[in-house]
Amino acid sequence: MKIFTSTQIHELDSYTIEHEPIQSIDLMERAAKVMAHVITERWNSQTPVAVFAGPGNNGGDALAVARLLGKADYTVDVYLFNIHNKLSDNCEINKKRLLEANCLHQFTEVTVNFDLPELTARTLVVDGLFGSGLNKPLAGGFASLVKYINQSPSKVVSLDIPSGLMTEDNTNNIWTNIVQADLTLTLQQRKLAMMLADCQPFLGEVRVLDIRLSQDYIDSTDTQFATTEENDMRRMLRPRGDFAHKGMMGYALIVAGQYGMAGAAVLATKACLRSGVGKVAVATPQLNNVIMQTCVPEAVMLLDAEDAYFSEAIDTDEFDAMAIGPGLGIREQTSIALISQLRRASCPIVADADAINIIANHRAWTQQLPQGIILTPHPKEFDRLAGATPNSDFDRLARAIDMAERLQGYIILKGHYSALCCPDRHVVFNTTGNSGMATAGAGDVLTGIITGLLARGYNRKEACLLGMYLHGLAGDIAAKTVGKESLIASDIVRCLPMAFQRLKE
Repeated sequence: MKIFTSTQIHELDSYTIEHEPIQSIDLMERAAKVMAHVITERWNSQTPVAVFAGPGNNGGDALAVARLLGKADYTVDVYLFNIHNKLSDNCEINKKRLLEANCLHQFTEVTVNFDLPELTARTLVVDGLFGSGLNKPLAGGFASLVKYINQSPSKVVSLDIPSGLMTEDNTNNIWTNIVQADLTLTLQQRKLAMMLADCQPFLGEVRVLDIRLSQDYIDSTDTQFATTEENDMRRMLRPRGDFAHKGMMGYALIVAGQYGMAGAAVLATKACLRSGVGKVAVATPQLNNVIMQTCVPEAVMLLDAEDAYFSEAIDTDEFDAMAIGPGLGIREQTSIALISQLRRASCPIVADADAINIIANHRAWTQQLPQGIILTPHPKEFDRLAGATPNSDFDRLARAIDMAERLQGYIILKGHYSALCCPDRHVVFNTTGNSGMATAGAGDVLTGIITGLLARGYNRKEACLLGMYLHGLAGDIAAKTVGKESLIASDIVRCLPMAFQRLKE
């Protein structure tokens, strides 16, 4: 699913109005009906409702929702903020409709001073102060109102986006001046801010509501940001021929595991094998041999000359893909071997964990990274790699986009919505996975999956997208069995077959 900017959201509305055709006030009514329906499903008519409406179209949505709730026998108090004595056309129309409906408990139009209403634990607050067009932090009276709402015990439903939260970049926002919603009813598509971790405390549960905006515009408009969808992943999945043999299914190399970290190599190797690859070799220190042979007897062992650490690059001509980094350690001899391995590799590469940490410690080496390299850092690893502490998650994402373009590689910035940053500056957020996957070894599993898919012949973008999706889907399946609290990385590997089967079905 595409993610539009605030400008494109406005264009989508305008295109729908022009080409459906439909009057803008009728489109607003359509949206209000869908939002009111969700509210009436969640809260019965015994729930007192306080609606805070701003002077723009988000306020118009809120007034229309207030009218629909009032007609459904809810006790509704409306507070319309018209400080500058100027409402948008649709807000003005909905104000008139609301007053003519005569269905409210109380209507207050705020022009100067405002006595704050009592908000109790029984009260439902409908936040329609400001929508996706906001481009600066809230201040003054609106900031005070937001703080009052946030400190109240009331449940809060925000229409389209919590007031005070900007659609994309909140780097310079004032976090205390943003409504903290329990439920956000966003229209047609998620906004970019909804994919970023530092914005999550303000969103609560997010429901994306289809209000039938123009599919022609959606299909024909290019966007920098998008999300993974199950149908797209299903179409991407390649069939496995009945006459396939291991020589046709790819040969992968895993360079992983200093002594004491063999588990990282085990997890990456098992995940790689479970991703359908024909054969996997593991380059690891000699002291890991017994562990690897016992835990993953299917793997071919390529033992390093050193007992305890990776010290020497190996030839990659016979391999179709390589992963390097899980549990590798960052000692200097390993670092030199790593950059040598990256320089001489003749196949697609996934660099994770200590590979990223080594490059971060020798930042000049980024100039020697091969084009098309796939880096899979978590936020702190990326910050070390970028050499700066970001001011926000948007700032971090922007840095990752720049780096992917500069390296002409792929960066998977891991998180709840892992972001694949591509060389052409496009970004795709993954939509599977859960907080139970915040556990040691989960990243090693992702590395193994992507490497297996690369070895099988998927291109780099396909392997990243499908790998992220399958990794998260396997985690979701595992969480249903063992729960989020008890989920460990091995559970993700164990559930990979079910994840593949889910997509095939």
